[in-house]
Parts: sequence; structure tokens; C-alpha cells
Amino acid sequence: MTRTGRAVRVTVPVLLAGILLAGCGAQGGGGARTGMDMQEAARRADGMLDRTLGAVVPEVQWAHDTWTSGSCTVTRRRTVTTVISEERRGAFLGVIERFWKKSGYEITGVNQDRDMPSVFARTADGFAFDLTIGHKGQAFFDVTTPCVEKSDVAEPASEPSGPAYPYGRIPTPHVRSDFWSATAPAPAPSG
Repeated sequence: MTRTGRAVRVTVPVLLAGILLAGCGAQGGGGARTGMDMQEAARRADGMLDRTLGAVVPEVQWAHDTWTSGSCTVTRRRTVTTVISEERRGAFLGVIERFWKKSGYEITGVNQDRDMPSVFARTADGFAFDLTIGHKGQAFFDVTTPCVEKSDVAEPASEPSGPAYPYGRIPTPHVRSDFWSATAPAPAPSG
């Protein structure tokens, strides 16, 4: 084999490895960059969800939904069981979007679909949020961690604000709220 052939045979795998590693970094990945493992990232995601739902006034009832972990990421989910009327969905999304902006999160997308609107955000260190209004106006919150060091992941520790339903068995919205379930448009936010 020629010297050029050997150089190509050695260089191509090194370049491919560099490209693949760079791709992980572009997706917010790499345990070394974040300095946390999957359990720590999941705990942080849970705290972000706690604060996000805590910003909703008056409060809504929610339950933990199915959570997943991949090879280096964790996705935590919460589902709202409070009825959010069609007339109040925009206000609900607005509360969340304003809270995320105030928290320093970048709003990465807004879907203004009449029936199933959504808003998406990302933290500076790669946690990706979304809030989607789905069937019968049910609000779904997801947060996916950046790629971090592999570890075991425990169940969420925070208590839901309503019943703890089995994963995948959360009912459609059925809890009435004088504010969120009202059929008149919400008053404009102050300040």
C-alpha cells in the first residue's frame, strides 16, 4: 500500500469520528459539557417543570405522565387535567411563554393552530421544553435534557397537584376552574 493510501485509511476514520462527536455537541450533547449525569439532569428538568407550572395562576391540576430515558437524554412529561377552555388557551400559552422568557429561555417556536397550539423553548444549556394543547384542550408539558453522562434515572420526586394516575392512564380534562374553564376570553395581562 502506498504512503498516500495509508494516510487516507487513517485520516478518514479520524475525520468521521470528529464529525460524529461534533454532531453530538450541536444537539446539546456531551456529558463533559454539561457536567451532570442523567439523574441530575432529570432532577433539574423536574424542577423546571415545577417552576413552570407554579407560574400558572390560578393553579391547574396536573399529573406526571410517562417519562423516558434514552442513551444519554431524559424526557419528563406532565399532563394537565384542568379544563382549559378554547377561549382561555391563548392566555394559558401566554402565561407559559412569558414565564419562559423571564427565566431566560429562548422561545424556539410557536404553533398558532386553532385546535392544538403549542410553544417551544430551549435553555442556554440545551434543555428543550414544549407545551402543546391537545385533544379536548388538554395541556401537555415535555422537557428533554441535553445529552449527559449515562446513569440510572429514578421516578420524579415531586407530588402531582391532583391524583397520581398510572402512566398512560391520565383522563382527559375534567377538573373545572372558574378562570381556566371559563368560556369568555381572558382579561389582558397587567404589566
